[in-house]
Amino acid sequence: MTKALVTGCAGFIGSHLTQRLLKDGVSVIGIDGFLDNYDVAAKLRNLAEIGTHPAFTFHSVMLQTQRWEQWLDGVDVVYHLAALPGVRSSWGAAFSDYVSHNILVTQSLLEACLKLPKPPVIVASSSSSVYGTMEGSRTDEQTPLRPISPYGVTKASMEQICQVYVKAFGLPVTMLRYFTVYGPRQRTDMAFHRFFSQMLKGESVSIYGDGQQSRDFTFVSDAVEANLLAARHASPGDIFNIGGDREIKLIDVLNIMGQLLQITPKIQFATGSAGDSLRTCADISFAQTKLGYRPRVGLEDGLRMQLANLRAQNKG
Repeated sequence: MTKALVTGCAGFIGSHLTQRLLKDGVSVIGIDGFLDNYDVAAKLRNLAEIGTHPAFTFHSVMLQTQRWEQWLDGVDVVYHLAALPGVRSSWGAAFSDYVSHNILVTQSLLEACLKLPKPPVIVASSSSSVYGTMEGSRTDEQTPLRPISPYGVTKASMEQICQVYVKAFGLPVTMLRYFTVYGPRQRTDMAFHRFFSQMLKGESVSIYGDGQQSRDFTFVSDAVEANLLAARHASPGDIFNIGGDREIKLIDVLNIMGQLLQITPKIQFATGSAGDSLRTCADISFAQTKLGYRPRVGLEDGLRMQLANLRAQNKG
């Protein structure tokens, strides 16, 4: 595959994926509308990290303009990462924005791809948002979807519209359910970025809930590798859990962060938010078997790299 379209290329995962593709000799058409759902300056820094590579063509535009014929010209594979994220902000009147960015845009992209020689389309989904709070042991892809937030509803609906195009037209769409991706360039509104930033300033760390909620954390380079593997090995309609090396409680993550900073974190507990999952834990056996996916970066090493990146940003 020699030419890729990456939507959301200035975002957290999208910027890392774009860099990896360019490093691998792939030409990239990148699109980002610079939604102001979090600090736009962070996205501009991500774009600067990609740089002025001769094989990178960037369009600063909203996907709703639907210039698909221009963007998809000569494309061999599509990585659709653009979305409006966030559980807490998806309630109320904002829900219509989530429908537009997460469902309607995806449907229009799939419709445009029907006019091409059926390129692989890799779509970013969300584990905790579509599964809801998980029960039992590790969660596999056959677990019923029980979203508990409006955001989760839009991601589950996005998956359904993808499956419709797979079944009706044989469009080779693959969905990746990420389990809490972290690492350098993580969104400024996400937990690890906030925690490290607060600790570096000597401030108390704010946690929603009691800190006993657990997550399966995935380092960003592992998420990027999953995209590349899916483009090569997935079948139309496949859905893969993409997780990390283990499940861990949030309070224990804070202790690891404190050890890296050689401090004892000061914690302020806040009321838990509606729509937040209490537990996520991925069964990644399907991705391991079919894609050859293996998480390479353990949590301690990943946090160390994220901290180093944040410190470098602060010095700059």
